[in-house]
Amino acid sequence: MNYDSHPDNNDHLEKGSPKTRRLSSVAADYCCVEGGDEDLYLQQAVVFIEDAIQYRSINHRVDANSLRLYRWYYSRIWQWGLGLTIAVVLMLAFIERPSSFSYTSDPRFRPTPWEPPCGLTEGIEIVCLVIFAIDFATKSYLIGWEEFRKCKWLIVYILAVSASVIDWALTLSMYCDQNLRVRRLIRPFFLLQNSSLMKKTLKCIKRTLPEIASVILLLALHLCLFTMIGMLLFAKGENPKQNGEWEAYFRDLPTSLSSLLVLLTTANNPDVMIPAYSLNRGYSIFFILFSGFGTYFLMNLLTAIVYNQFRGYLLMSVQASILRRRLGVRAAFEVMFCQGRGQDATHSEEHVERVRVDASLQVMARVQMKSYYRQAIIKRVQQLSDGFIQWEAFRRLFDELDKDRIKEHPPKPEYNSSLLQGLQLLFSHYYVTVVGNAVALANVMCICTILVLDSEKSIAERDDYYMEVINCFFILYYLMEMSLKILAFGWRGYLSYRNNIFDGLLTVCLLVLQITIFATYRLPFPKWNPASRGLMSLWEMVRLVNMLIVVRFLRIIPDIKLMALIASTLVDLVKNLRAFAGILVVVFYVFAVLGIWLFQGAITAPGQRSVMSNSSMTNITVECGSYEQLGYWPNNFDDFASSLVLLYNVMVVNNWQVFMDAYTRYTTQWSKVYFVSWWLTSSVMWVNLFVALILENFIYKWDRSVMCSVADVERTGYETTVQLMFREQIQEPTEEELLTQLHQHPHLHLS
Repeated sequence: MNYDSHPDNNDHLEKGSPKTRRLSSVAADYCCVEGGDEDLYLQQAVVFIEDAIQYRSINHRVDANSLRLYRWYYSRIWQWGLGLTIAVVLMLAFIERPSSFSYTSDPRFRPTPWEPPCGLTEGIEIVCLVIFAIDFATKSYLIGWEEFRKCKWLIVYILAVSASVIDWALTLSMYCDQNLRVRRLIRPFFLLQNSSLMKKTLKCIKRTLPEIASVILLLALHLCLFTMIGMLLFAKGENPKQNGEWEAYFRDLPTSLSSLLVLLTTANNPDVMIPAYSLNRGYSIFFILFSGFGTYFLMNLLTAIVYNQFRGYLLMSVQASILRRRLGVRAAFEVMFCQGRGQDATHSEEHVERVRVDASLQVMARVQMKSYYRQAIIKRVQQLSDGFIQWEAFRRLFDELDKDRIKEHPPKPEYNSSLLQGLQLLFSHYYVTVVGNAVALANVMCICTILVLDSEKSIAERDDYYMEVINCFFILYYLMEMSLKILAFGWRGYLSYRNNIFDGLLTVCLLVLQITIFATYRLPFPKWNPASRGLMSLWEMVRLVNMLIVVRFLRIIPDIKLMALIASTLVDLVKNLRAFAGILVVVFYVFAVLGIWLFQGAITAPGQRSVMSNSSMTNITVECGSYEQLGYWPNNFDDFASSLVLLYNVMVVNNWQVFMDAYTRYTTQWSKVYFVSWWLTSSVMWVNLFVALILENFIYKWDRSVMCSVADVERTGYETTVQLMFREQIQEPTEEELLTQLHQHPHLHLS
């Protein structure tokens, strides 16, 4: 891939070879300056390496004061504070009018929700907007005016903050009685602009849309053709008894389109074809052809296209991130090379590109990075004997960042007693874990058996004696197993295994609960069913113990290779694919706010006569399968929380036509546009995108672990970032590409 966005700058490469270039402009005059400026080179190198580690752009100011401000801006305190501010401003939607502070969203039973006094949420919001303004000002200053003009995100950032402040002032001027708050739609932008990976993902989605649009257009054509054929097949006839299909699903064009669109998602299958199928079995061919071609061919083709195209565009984005890493390392080498020129006459005369080892060690000691990566790089630097590092060796130092971290367990303790040595040998064996898993399985089966036997009994009729005796026996075994493992591996060795931490924590919780039961209800005996005491009854405490025992059974996951692989894939998805979840949050947020604007209060609670159980609604007549008959009243757009739940239910697509039909009846036919748009965005676009990323993540980890044992999976600390997933497909930038980018640096010029 060509990284050069300014081809006319290639003449820099013709004026001097890589072996003879030097820093010029702001840097040339102090290449030989000593004293305080020497530390500036080290500061620049430190910041450039930190940029490389985090895949950040190096196009920022490089003077001493700016570097201090830059490191403060990207410090954990400020970034966590900024993240907290974004979370707070997004959470305001739950408190603002219409407030979500009620125990139910059902309009039949919902009490008047608590409304915040005027100025409370507005005061919190203006503090957040001030923090965003400080964030914008700092970021703009650090990158400089030239880079600011090129950055569309920063330009939109200041517009978003300004529009939010104006809308905030209008709200106060109306004494908080403003229903249409435009700034609620702007808030998700603050989440987007704060994540570089989220921006890349959004850009990839935008580039993937044309290919997706082509398949959606084919779907629309498929839908329209079958709609016309369906309206011809199921036209209104002379016999009213044979017009069931027409009346329910093909009465007019909007109804016909809606019916087949819902059938495309299989939500109304086979209901949509039953009236016609009951008259003639041949009508089933129409519905089978429609759903077979649309659902099983076109929809799955859409998944394949999303996977292929998005993966390609994401690879392009990741390629740019790798360029940033290599560019940051190269820039650090350049400033360290300049810093060493004044101290190495031979170096200066021969123009050999190399940096001093001691300077490299000083830089690595100040870089903020994970300790095990720092130790690995420093160890490789110390192995160099001539006191200097040339460029290729310096570049290879940072290959450590792409390696898996192998977790080494501490050595086992040494015992003098032959008895302790025998116990250590026995309980450090793998089969002890197998026996422990078998015992945990037996415990779960005992609990399941008692629950089945007592399933028809009320809590008062149950005899907790047998359950308590079983729990005591197994908890004593778990405690013994944990103690002997600590004896075999030592305390630090025991905690070095993640499954031991999980196992031991639950064992301690079970022990504390069991001691609490003994202290409250004494020792068990036959027909033992004491009266409730304290905050929790005996049954509640025993039930809590049983739930912890069931959760503890998850200890078997790390001991089964395929299960461990799947579990680690899920963990990596949660940790490293947060950008995709962030975009989903943005989409949910925007559609929820739009839903409140469009449909708040559209579905009113039924009259007092119909407030009764679903089985005794004798005062009103409702259609079977409708919103009212199914009791879907809590699913509405009356507040932000209930809007999110309704959107999730539509995304799942089961019975989503019920919500669309209800809001069509209570508002207008145009409400279908909102629901179809949400279905396309969430279920079609996002779900397919997420499936594609799950496939990529799982295939990547599967390929890496085919030759690994269960112990290797446990020892290897996989941290599957998006960059590592595409490592084998990434092309390394050439020396000329790096130099071209360095020549274009707005604050550190090269000649």
